[in-house]
Amino acid sequence: MTEKERMLSGELYIAKDKELGEMNLKSRRLQHAFNNSLDGEERQKILKELLGKMGNNCYIEPPLRMDYGCNTYIGDNFYANFDLIILDVAKVTIGNNVFIAPRVSIFTAGHPIAKEIRNKQLEFGKEIKIGNDVWIGGNTVINPGVTIGNNVVIGSGSVVTKNIPDNVVAAGNPCRVIREITEADLKYWQAKADIYYKSKESE
Repeated sequence: MTEKERMLSGELYIAKDKELGEMNLKSRRLQHAFNNSLDGEERQKILKELLGKMGNNCYIEPPLRMDYGCNTYIGDNFYANFDLIILDVAKVTIGNNVFIAPRVSIFTAGHPIAKEIRNKQLEFGKEIKIGNDVWIGGNTVINPGVTIGNNVVIGSGSVVTKNIPDNVVAAGNPCRVIREITEADLKYWQAKADIYYKSKESE
């Protein structure tokens, strides 16, 4: 197996490899162009080349930092605010209608706890999955191997170390479920939205 194959399979690998180095350099060049461009259309073209997949109606505020980019797959209607970091040494899958606040970090990369192995430059990656209709608050850290379900709100400053189920609000360090998202939430916010739309009609 190549180091790339080991990396993507979740096995121990060494990142100081020619193939991985070339992939990383390509990613850094694309990120540099993206982060220094003021042209929205140009940035969209760069993202399509950088990412493994980018759905429709996706927008990322620069600056963006990634390991490879090509291992990240993003669905439709995606928005990420400033300072998104994705260490995608393993696959990162993000669903549709996902909103990410500033300074969110998504880390698939991990290192052995035993110093004797870690100091040999061996590392590993674990896949991260984020479902549909998810809102992730600012300064959140998502750790290797985590799956976040559908219709989830992650509170600001959370450190997500374990899987989060569907239809919940979760927050904290470590991140834990606070409560379910219910019909009452829809009724509350629908009433707020109705007021907004009625005010727009009268303008």
